[in-house]
Amino acid sequence: MIKRVLDQRYELQELIGGGGMADVYRAQDLLLNRPVAVKILHEQFKSDTEFINKFNREAQAAARLSHPNIVNIFDVGVMDDAHYIVMEYVPGRTLKDRIKQEGHLSVGDALQVAKDIARALAHAHANNLVHCDIKPHNILMMPDGSAKVADFGIARAVTESTMTYTGNVVGSVHYFSPEQAKGTLITPKSDVYSLGVVLYEMLTGALPFTGETPVSIAMKHLQEEPVSVRQLDPAIPPVVEAIVARAMSKDPAMRPAAAEFMHDIQQAEQMLGAGQGFGPAAPADPFATQVLPRVEEPAEPVVSRRERHQAASYEDEEPEQEKSIFKSKAFIAGLIMVLVMGFFAGAFMSYGKFWSTAEVVVPDVTGKQMTLARQILEDKKLRVNVAETYDASVPAGTVVSQNPEAGAKVKEERLVTIYVSKGGESLEMPDLKGLSRKDAEEKLTKMGLKIGSIYERNSDEEAGTVIATDPRAGSKINKGQSVDITVSKGKKEKKVSVPDVTGLPLEAAKEAITSAGFHVGSVSKEPSKQAEGTVVSQSPAGGSSIAEGTAVNLVVAEASVDKGKKDSDKKNNKQENGAPAVQRSTEGTKSR
Repeated sequence: MIKRVLDQRYELQELIGGGGMADVYRAQDLLLNRPVAVKILHEQFKSDTEFINKFNREAQAAARLSHPNIVNIFDVGVMDDAHYIVMEYVPGRTLKDRIKQEGHLSVGDALQVAKDIARALAHAHANNLVHCDIKPHNILMMPDGSAKVADFGIARAVTESTMTYTGNVVGSVHYFSPEQAKGTLITPKSDVYSLGVVLYEMLTGALPFTGETPVSIAMKHLQEEPVSVRQLDPAIPPVVEAIVARAMSKDPAMRPAAAEFMHDIQQAEQMLGAGQGFGPAAPADPFATQVLPRVEEPAEPVVSRRERHQAASYEDEEPEQEKSIFKSKAFIAGLIMVLVMGFFAGAFMSYGKFWSTAEVVVPDVTGKQMTLARQILEDKKLRVNVAETYDASVPAGTVVSQNPEAGAKVKEERLVTIYVSKGGESLEMPDLKGLSRKDAEEKLTKMGLKIGSIYERNSDEEAGTVIATDPRAGSKINKGQSVDITVSKGKKEKKVSVPDVTGLPLEAAKEAITSAGFHVGSVSKEPSKQAEGTVVSQSPAGGSSIAEGTAVNLVVAEASVDKGKKDSDKKNNKQENGAPAVQRSTEGTKSR
């Protein structure tokens, strides 16, 4: 297709890429005199109407996005059955090429690229568009090191289409979210999981899950936890490990939104020192990480070996009363010792180094994932105690509250308790199929569940009836979790062309209308020069496309007034001309 010009505007100059769905050409926009990239769908998709419609619809939606980290879409068109998208031309390599060439990226570079991708996704998600196929192959690297996300739209079309496009699905299985692997509803959190996999690969040069078949890899996304990035490279800071782990949570509710993911990276950069290369993490302070055992009151008094020896030697010489006094004194001394030790240990645990003048301000870790919150607090030389609590409004694994509160000034090594959400209480998703939308919403609310998105779809069920839910009936769900509902719009109206019955006799017109799938509505008459009983006009008009079963109203010709008068005059004349003959006959009879 080199040198071919699409729609007299885009001259194809060089094949620069391709995949299972389309080929990409560098082209010249002859109208605006600028380089562009043109993506042309493969032959096998040309006859798939469903795919083409979704491809165009999603491409047009993507064209509405305008962001420095998103490859702009300029135009969508078709020429000689070749469906194409015209995009911004980005010279350079893909992120996949960079990983292959460099082995892996430095922590600083990996976080910067992940932040660019997160910015793009946050913008797309705010515009109700989910990418569905985030992977290094779809990330284009600019000369200045920044990243641009490509292929918005076409991946969505494949994902929503029938499963005949298995070849394309296989190509991205390494970056699938668990819900994509299961084939359930895809949300913006699916993109965040894929971005977590991309960050994992950038940091380590390895994929979290591999296998011999696509199915085996998909099952690992569903069932297995990946090897920690720090296990593969101990130089990766714990805070970065926490960011990857949170993004790759199996449960979408535990993943951050794209904007929150970007914020986590910014905090990590501040903690690690942005612009300093993000070298190996500094060794942890052994004093800061020391864990003291809980001090409990002993069952027996604490006495020294010398005291025990003296007590034994006096046993035979002293009277029983003196022995009792000595034991009482020893018990009190031991008790005081334990209390003093307990006080110092408790003070250290609760209030930190009370002999130190160094103070720190307690950072705010509410809303952060537990691992990240612990890292932030420990970096401030504070000790951490984790307590769990149910909270349906906060994703599991996220800090609900803390004590002391953020902003408080405390001594170093002060114990800070963070209360981490366990999510809502576990429930079984009810079967809402067949219920009205109102009844379904009331039932979910009574169970402590939230109403998520409401979708509508044509079906054989009565309009307004629930036909599907996500999660599915019978699955485990946490109290406070959102439930998406799909409601029937009723049967899809089938539109049929109305036959033209003007000029036909009424009975023939009725037969033609009913045979076409309509029914005859009102039949009125009006004077007309046409033959009586002939259809003069109809509504809707012949040739119009309307829903099957619609009524067609007819107007039928009746005899005009002039014609009726002439017929009456003729009849009268016949009667007058015949009267004398009758009279003569009568008179003749009388005379006879």
